Amino acid sequence: MAFFNNKNIENLEHLYKINLINSCSGFKSANLIASISSDGVSNVAIFSSVTHLGSNPPTLGFILRPTTIPRDSYKNIKENGIFTINHIYEDIIEDAHHTSAKYTEEISEFDVTNLEEEFKGSFKAPFVKNSPVQMSMKFVEEIYVASNDVLLIVAQIQELYVKDELLENDGLINLSKGNIATINGLDTYAIPKFKKQLSYQRPKKGEQSV
Repeated sequence: MAFFNNKNIENLEHLYKINLINSCSGFKSANLIASISSDGVSNVAIFSSVTHLGSNPPTLGFILRPTTIPRDSYKNIKENGIFTINHIYEDIIEDAHHTSAKYTEEISEFDVTNLEEEFKGSFKAPFVKNSPVQMSMKFVEEIYVASNDVLLIVAQIQELYVKDELLENDGLINLSKGNIATINGLDTYAIPKFKKQLSYQRPKKGEQSV
């Protein structure tokens, strides 16, 4: 079994280290975050750090790298306070991945890929058309993580759209039915398949519970 201690990791070749540490935490969510500037220019970018923070209120978070260089998603979110989260599915993986390319803020990634923007109701930020799970989000706060010089962006779900065939009777969104992607490391994609759903666990008989 390969072994790396902290000193080994520090001395690794740069790209090898990035690939290693970005993949050691396991499969990550694959989402497109879409926003819009005050000038009406849509932006869409891939993120692998979206995570559940709480259910009441329904809150998600994602990580932004340092903002010392232009970050259109961050700028748009701070200006308008809203954005959307859209699950990446198998058919759009290559276009979704291309949104990581650095375009100037005047260029919308919707215009340089086959991704289609979609507006719903009165929400001003675009969704990614045909994404099996779409969420409109309201910015709540940002938390600076000094140890890594990153920002945790916290936002609440305002609207949730789920394709009918993915929604189970108990409320589970069965992502495998939508061929929804996950990210391994920085640039490797997988399509997980449903295996088993287990019940809520309680202590074994005779054992003390907390």
